[in-house]
Amino acid sequence: MSEINKDEKDENEETLKEENVECEENESSSEILEDEEKLEDEEFENIEEDEASSKKELEEMKLIKNKLKDENSKLKNELDTVKERLLRTAAEYENYRNRTSKEKEGIYTDACIDVLKNVLPALDNMERAVAIEGNIDDLKKGIEMTLRQFKDSLEKLGVEEIDATGEFDPNLHNAVMHVEDESYGESAIVEVLQKGYKKQDKVIRYSMVRVAN
Repeated sequence: MSEINKDEKDENEETLKEENVECEENESSSEILEDEEKLEDEEFENIEEDEASSKKELEEMKLIKNKLKDENSKLKNELDTVKERLLRTAAEYENYRNRTSKEKEGIYTDACIDVLKNVLPALDNMERAVAIEGNIDDLKKGIEMTLRQFKDSLEKLGVEEIDATGEFDPNLHNAVMHVEDESYGESAIVEVLQKGYKKQDKVIRYSMVRVAN
């Protein structure tokens, strides 16, 4: 009887050992499965994070692309506006140049007409003086009257005779002859060979003079 109990005890112990081993194996397998699941979860999380990061980068790239597209469109519109302004300015300048050219021609023509209006009466008097039949004194009086009228015409036009007395001035006089004469000072005008005229500060014709020393 005691032997039977002993055998049963041994069998029970053996069974317990096997169960413990099996339990340990199951626990080990369970731990391995848990580790594998953790790894899979981590890998999945990493994949999700990568996908989320890629998606975010893609969205950012789309935003940048749209922004660049808008800026490009804006710059194109500004360029078109500048081109249009340049073309309009060029056209306006061309019109201005044509208009001022015609105005200058008109001003020149009007100026010539004004001069002729003042000179023609003197010409009329010259013709009348030449047509006078009589002595030389009458002819001289007619010419003198014409000369006075001509000078009056020049005065109305703002033309005045250049003063050619005293010292030579290269801005007003043109020295064509030079003489040595101790009775005159240095660079003194001795004689006026041809009168000069000016309008305001602009010389029309320089006085032609002879200068001493």
